[in-house]
Formats: sequence, structure tokens, C-alpha cells
Amino acid sequence: MIVGTAGHIDHGKTALLQALTGQQGDRRPAERARGITIDLGYLYADLGDGRLTGFIDVPGHERFVHNMLAGACGIDLLLLVVAADDGVMPQTREHLAIAELLGIRRALVALTKIDRVDAARLQQVRQQVVALLAPGPLADAELLAVDSLSGKGIDTLRQRLLAASAAQAARSTRGYFRLPIDRAFSVEGAGVVVTGTAFAGRVALGDELLLSPSGRRVRVRGLRAQNRPAEEASAGQRVALNLAGERLSVDRLHRGDWLLAQPLLAPTTRLDVELRLLDTETRALAHWTPVHVHLAAQDVTGRVSLLDTDSLAPGQRCLAQLVLNAPAHAVHGDPLVLRDQSALRTLGGGRVLDPFAPARGRRLPARLMQLQALRDTDLEQALPTLLQAADNGLDPGLLERQFNRPRDSWTLPAGLCELTTRQGKRLFDDTRLQALRAALVDGLRRFHEASPDELGPDRDRLRRYALSELERPVVIALLEEALVAGHIASSGPWLHLPDHRVQLNSADETLREQLWPLLLAGGFEPPWVRDLAAAVQQDEAAVRLLLRKLARLGLLHQVVRDLFYPEQTLLILARQAMDLVQLHGSLRVVDWRDRIGIGRKRSIQLLEYLDRVGFTRRLDNERRIRSDSALAIQLSGNHEAEDHHSVQARPGLP
Repeated sequence: MIVGTAGHIDHGKTALLQALTGQQGDRRPAERARGITIDLGYLYADLGDGRLTGFIDVPGHERFVHNMLAGACGIDLLLLVVAADDGVMPQTREHLAIAELLGIRRALVALTKIDRVDAARLQQVRQQVVALLAPGPLADAELLAVDSLSGKGIDTLRQRLLAASAAQAARSTRGYFRLPIDRAFSVEGAGVVVTGTAFAGRVALGDELLLSPSGRRVRVRGLRAQNRPAEEASAGQRVALNLAGERLSVDRLHRGDWLLAQPLLAPTTRLDVELRLLDTETRALAHWTPVHVHLAAQDVTGRVSLLDTDSLAPGQRCLAQLVLNAPAHAVHGDPLVLRDQSALRTLGGGRVLDPFAPARGRRLPARLMQLQALRDTDLEQALPTLLQAADNGLDPGLLERQFNRPRDSWTLPAGLCELTTRQGKRLFDDTRLQALRAALVDGLRRFHEASPDELGPDRDRLRRYALSELERPVVIALLEEALVAGHIASSGPWLHLPDHRVQLNSADETLREQLWPLLLAGGFEPPWVRDLAAAVQQDEAAVRLLLRKLARLGLLHQVVRDLFYPEQTLLILARQAMDLVQLHGSLRVVDWRDRIGIGRKRSIQLLEYLDRVGFTRRLDNERRIRSDSALAIQLSGNHEAEDHHSVQARPGLP
């Protein structure tokens, strides 16, 4: 169990821990000289059950609340200290508010310095504390009167702590390891050591971890759990880790950095949160207010973007996005505390709903619906609602990091399915995915109706036409499914329904009949578009448009702009190329030019086109035929058919 103190300065927190543990708390010279706690103190003691209880002593001065926050983030039980002579003071209230915002739900109250007051004053302070606790979740906390100097009441407090320790449920180790660093120092002969309270998972000697936000890789070569040497440590324990890593030094580590298992590394600067403004505030919180955000041991500045309201009244809750000025780490459910821009007072706090908040569309109804689902639910409960508003599905890897839930621990609700994209899997609601599949085919059908004279769109054009709201990898995955299933067919880069045929209008058909003889007559040097247009006395643009339509139909090949070869002419050229390779072992420009009898420039243009369509592969100054190309397979098939026909036609053979 980890116990953390809280309370106003000079109310006896350090003296109380010394009485409980027998250990000196303030160890720094500046702390002893000034008589106050400045930074976090860490003590471990066996209270009588054979186990070590960890104590975190926090400073009470208002200037060091940021240090108090770094220590309070991982405690199991709050030990609220109130001096009987002073009673409830400003830092008493602030520390209690912070504990409540951090989700601490177990507490004991120590009324210290009782030797300085009479019974009436002690009773008055009791009433103050009861009234202070009454509105909050710690209203049932037991109040114990103690005198740290004489030891009066210390044994009773120790027994209450022992009972609390016995009732302390072990924290779940489900999830990947994560630890916020609250100290980093160097030990002679060992090297860099960091400490913190493990938030989740397990860590063992030899494990490789990542430092966040830097992403630096480190290895655990030494480990202490609850101040004892150990082979392994787990969530809920105070852990000290001796780290090894390339060029690792203490000056590269800071309070607020994280040690994480590799799958969790994903620094973020936008957090969608559920936010509560303390009822002690005197005015509403405005949109875009600058704040200090305390997340575990980290203190980072940023601004508050209110999502479902224009201003947040004291004591009220809302959905908000925190836009941070430096990267942070968080998972769903992490508590946080907000302080004002000057870091002088605590404004409120809340819980992280989505650590990977979007920069755009954050106020859209669909997004707000997702955040509402994340307010009080775990992964399995939230998934159906999250998927309803997820046009592009959900990335399982992102969900793993968001909830710190390894995929093998999920129990997916019925009606969910996966789509495999080139960037990984996506989760979809089955009904939604079926609708997207139908929309893709329907979009292609509408394209054919609107453009019956085109073979079809390419992939990106179909995406814009049918599913423009989806990301490209999702559309490509849906398209590949449709192609395999036969719902969509392809001709080269063009996509079409299996039964679709291009229909030329009467004017196009008339023009084609005029152009086709000219293209065939041109042989290996067909006319350019401008020459064809002049020959048939038609507009050059109209001729170009028709030739491109015929190219989409596979009847023509556009070798370069405005130069088209009929399919049968290109097949003859390809056969010539195969013959040359069979004769010389490769295809060289000079042999190719001499074989087909045209100029060098046009010869190279044809070879480059054959490269583009995958028929040939260039190796230095030579080319080889790609036997697996569609054109080579087509020619081989034609050749076999011709051979078979000639054999059957010979007289005297069966």
C-alpha cells in the first residue's frame, strides 16, 4: 500500500511520519535549515504485518503544490493532516480537492499537535474537518487525534493503517507496464536510477522499455520494489529501476517523463477529457483558458477547449479538449488536475476520455456521442457506440493504447467484424461495413449511368464518387474485396461492373469508322492526333477524346500524348520484340530500330511504353521479356492456338 500525506504547511506531516516509521523525513539540507518540506520525501516501514508500506511525504507550502501533485498521483490512501491549533487552512482545502480530483477514495485524518489545545478546541477542529469532508467522497474518513512528539494516538493510527493495508486490494496487472518518473538520479557504480509508482502491468529484470516522449530505448538492469531488491515489480508498487541505454544520462530525464512498454508509446498533445470546475471558484471557466495540466508527475501548460458548452460554471462538469504545449502520455481513465496560468490555485480536474483527440470535428454531434460513451464505460461497453460514429472504423492498435488493453484480453461484442487494409486491421460494425460495400458498388453503377461512354473510373476517382468521406486505405480494402468477390471487374486501371459495356453514341461510332483505317494504315508509325483530325476534317479535341475512350476499351494504346496504336499493331510489335530476344538473348535499341524500320526516337518511345505496361524490363542498355506479363501470356496463348490450328490442318495427320 502507498500512503500519501496532505495538508497545510507546518501542520506536522513530516513529524507524523517520523513517529510512525522512526525515520527522518526531511533529508535535504535546505529542508532541515528552513524547517519545511520542499520536495517529495519517500519512506518505507513495516507497520507490524511483515510487509513494507510506502509513505510519500508531500510539501504543504502553496509554492510547492506542483511537487505535491507529482507525489499524490499514485497513492492508495490519503493521510490528511490537520493541526489542532490552526484547524482547516487553505492548503488543507486545496490538497483535499486535489485528492478528490485524482480519484483517491480512501483516507484517514490525523489531528496533530493536540498537546497545544484543550478539548473544546479539538472538538471545534473535528467539526471543521467533518464539515469539510461532508460534501465529497471522503466523508466517511476516520478522524484520529495524535501527538507526534509524545506518541499519543500513534499506535491507534498505526493499527488503522494496518487494517487499511489488509483491506487493500491488489491492483490489476492487466495491461502494459507504465510508470511516471518522479525522481531520476545517478548512483556510483550503477548508473541512472529512476523511481515512481507503477500505474499498470509488470516489469522484470532484463525488460526493454521506452522513455516517453523521447522514444529512447532502455533496459532494466536493476530493480527494487517497495524498497527491496526484486526480480519483478507490478502495478501499485513503488519501484526503483536501474536503467541502461545508449548515451543515457540523468540530464536527459525529467520528472513527468514515462517509462512504458513499447506498444504504449504514442505521445500526444490533445486530450479529450471530462472536466469538473471546483465549486470554490468564483467565476465560470471560459473557452480557451490557459492552464497548467498536471497528469501523473508531469506539469505541462496548455489551453482548455470547451466542447459541449460555451462556459463552465463552478461545480459543474462538461466535455473538453486540452490542447497541450508539450507532448504527454495518457490512457483512458487517467485523472488530471488543472491549475491556473500562474500556477497559484487549483481550478478543477477530471478524467482522460481519449488521449488521441482529433484536431478537427471535435464538436460534431457524432464526436460528442463517442465521448459520452467513454464517460462511464470500459472498452467492451463503449465499442458499439464508438463504431457508430467511426466512418473509417477503429484501429485496434490505437484502442490498445487508448485503454491500455492488449488485444488478447478483449471480449468483443457480437456484430463486430474486421477489415484488413494495407495499413492494418480496422474494426467495423457489421451492418455499417455491409452498407459501405453496397455503397461502393452502387456508386460505380451511378457512374456508369452518368457516363455510359466510359469504361469506368480508376480507383481514386471511384473513391471520390462513391465514398469520398472514407480514407483511401479503407476504400482500397473494400474495392479489393469486391474485385475478389466478382462484384466489380477491372480492365487495366479502369473499374466497372462485370456486365458493363461501353456504348459509343452514333457520332462517335461514325468518327471511329473514319479514323480506324488511317490508324491501321499507319503501321508502326500511325498519324498523330492533329494529322488524323486534319484528315477527317474534325475538331482535334473531339478526335483526342474519342481515341482516349477507345484506349479505355483496350482497342488502342496511348504510347505518348496524342499518339495511339491499335491493339493489333501493338501485338505485332510485341511479337517482333519476342523474336529479337529469342534471336539475340536480349532486346537492344539498335536491333529493335532496324527490325521495325522506324526512327530511333519513335523506337525508344515504343520500348518505354512496353516497359510501362510490364511487357519488358530494362537492364542497363538491354531489355528482357517479362514472361509473367499479361501481354506475354496473351501472345503465348495466341501462338499455341496458331500452332495447334496448323497441326490439325496438315493432311495425313490424325
